[in-house]
Amino acid sequence: MCKVTVVIPNYNGIKFLEECLDAILDQDPDTPEYQVLVVDNGSEDGSLALLREVSARKCRPRVQVEALPENTGFCHAVNVGIGLSDSPYVILLNNDTKVKSAFIKSLCYAIEKRPEAFSVSARMLMWDNPELLDDAGDRYCVFGWGYARGKGKPSEQYSVPCEVFTACAGAAIYRKNIFEEIGYFDEEHFAYMEDLDIGYRARIYGYHNYYEPGAEVIHYGSASSGSRYNEWKTVLAAANNIYVVGKNMPLVQRIWNLPFLLIGFAAKYLFFCKKGMGKAYAKGFGKGFARLFSAAGRAHKVRFRWKHLKNYLAIQGQLYLNVFRFLKKT
Repeated sequence: MCKVTVVIPNYNGIKFLEECLDAILDQDPDTPEYQVLVVDNGSEDGSLALLREVSARKCRPRVQVEALPENTGFCHAVNVGIGLSDSPYVILLNNDTKVKSAFIKSLCYAIEKRPEAFSVSARMLMWDNPELLDDAGDRYCVFGWGYARGKGKPSEQYSVPCEVFTACAGAAIYRKNIFEEIGYFDEEHFAYMEDLDIGYRARIYGYHNYYEPGAEVIHYGSASSGSRYNEWKTVLAAANNIYVVGKNMPLVQRIWNLPFLLIGFAAKYLFFCKKGMGKAYAKGFGKGFARLFSAAGRAHKVRFRWKHLKNYLAIQGQLYLNVFRFLKKT
C-alpha cells in the first residue's frame, strides 16, 4: 500500500496540467511510495484527453484519472479523490502548481512526526515572483476574516515550521482516518473557504494544523475562477464566509463575537463596494444566511459537545490573537 495519494482536482486546467504532473512525478529518490489521482471536473478544454495520454505512459507512479461528467465543484472533486485513496495520507494539490522535488517527502515527514496533526500546509510561492510567498498556512480571526499568512512577503522570512489555524488545501497533506472521524469537505461550499472550514472543524475535535517550509510549491492562483476578484467568486466567498461562522461557532460564541463580526463583515462590504462588487457581496451574504437555515446547512452544523469545550476556548484565543497578527502583518 502506498503511503500517500496525491489528489489533483482539475477543471479546464490544460494550460497548467502537464507541468503540474511532470513536477509531481519528478520527486527525490528517497520519497515515500505515492500514487497520483487526478479528478477531472467535467473539463471542456481537452484536459481529459491529455490526462488519458499521460495515464497511458509507462511512468512511476502511474497517473490515475477519475472523470466526472460535470463540474461539481472543488469540494466534491477532492472528496471523490479522498474516498478512492487507500493510503493513510492524502495530499491535495491544485492543478495550477509546480512542486519542488522534496515536496512529498517533506510533507510526509512533517505529519508523521506530529501524531496530533490533521494537516500540514506547504510553502506556496508566487508564480511570477517565486521569492515572494503566496501562502504559508491560513489564519482566521474574530472579525470573521480568513487570510493567507505571509502573502506577498519574502519567503525567506517564513522558513520555520509552526502551527497555523488551518492548512491551505491548494497544497497540503491530511490524515485520512481523521476525515473518517470529522467528515469530509463540506460540499455546500462548492469552492472557497472549504479548507478553512475543515481545518476549523478539526480544531474543534482537538486536532492541529501545521506549516512546513521544506515542502515548496509555485502557485499561479485563481486559475479556475479566472481572476482574484470577480462576481462569481465574490458571491461564493461571501456566502461561505457567513456559513463558516454559523456552522462552526456555538450560539454563545456567535453572540460573544457578534460586535467583532459585524465590524468585519461591514469592512468587507465596503471593500467590495470600492471594487464595484458591493451588490455581489450582499447577494452572497444573503445566500450564506439562507444556506445556514436550509436542511443541508443544518445537517452540516458542528454539534456542540461539552468534551470539546477546551478546544472552543483555545480557538477563541486564536481568533483574538490573529487580529493582532493581521494588524502587525506577521
